[in-house]
Amino acid sequence: MFYQPLMTDALAEYRDAQYVIFGVPFDRTSSYRAGSRHAPDAMRKASENFESYNPFFDIDLAELAIHDAGNLEVYSNVDDTLSDLYYDVREIVKEGKIPIMMGGEHSLSLSCIKACAKDVEDLGIVVLDAHLDLRSEFEGVKYSHACVSRHIIEEVTDNYVSIGVRSGPREEWDFAEEAGIKYYTPEDVFELGTREIIRETMDYLGTENIYLSLDMDALDPAYAPGLGTPEPFGLQSMDARDFVRGFAPYAIGFDVVEISPVFDSGQTAILGAKLLREFIAAHAGRGTK
Repeated sequence: MFYQPLMTDALAEYRDAQYVIFGVPFDRTSSYRAGSRHAPDAMRKASENFESYNPFFDIDLAELAIHDAGNLEVYSNVDDTLSDLYYDVREIVKEGKIPIMMGGEHSLSLSCIKACAKDVEDLGIVVLDAHLDLRSEFEGVKYSHACVSRHIIEEVTDNYVSIGVRSGPREEWDFAEEAGIKYYTPEDVFELGTREIIRETMDYLGTENIYLSLDMDALDPAYAPGLGTPEPFGLQSMDARDFVRGFAPYAIGFDVVEISPVFDSGQTAILGAKLLREFIAAHAGRGTK
């Protein structure tokens, strides 16, 4: 009998759920270290480590309406995978539930964002990422993981902020400057602090409806070594936690992407699963902190 692991404390039936977790095990455009297709089940396994009670928000996740829908179907190419993913997430959103995706690679976020944006006129995007991801195509692939932010901005909304960026070719930095793209480097986070950046970001976006995308390479590989494209001099784990806590109350969708668990001993999947659970607790406890 095949065992399909589920996220610990995701006990609700789909029809009753407020939060719907799902995995998308796709990494075909990964350009350095593949393996993020293994992340959804690694995060589920890691979740067995955690207590259901979150003392910071005084919330027990076992008492929340959380459903794990398992892993969605993927294809051999990114275009077909993105197309089906969009329609799958649209069904979740249309039923008033919060989609929470476990990637897989970062290209997948585009479909989730499009699905969430369909019914929201003023959606703002917050991306935690080491990379600008502003190429129009990479290695001949338009919808590569290395291009996701460019396509979000051009195909969904330019109401966009990236946090943690520290990598990209000169052309991407020039494009960001010319297009007026708002971003914060890890140095900015160190100097300003997470609270100030959250405040500035929400003021800049001018909306209380955001989509939050967490590319785990925003973190320094000292905290998250199991990544597809690790980049030193990144965010600390508590920075990422603070950003997730700060933005979650406004989020209508969330994803955790780019964990490649074959390159560490489980610590990146553990951190990703913890941040996912922190997102749910912060969203459910909005207004309490």
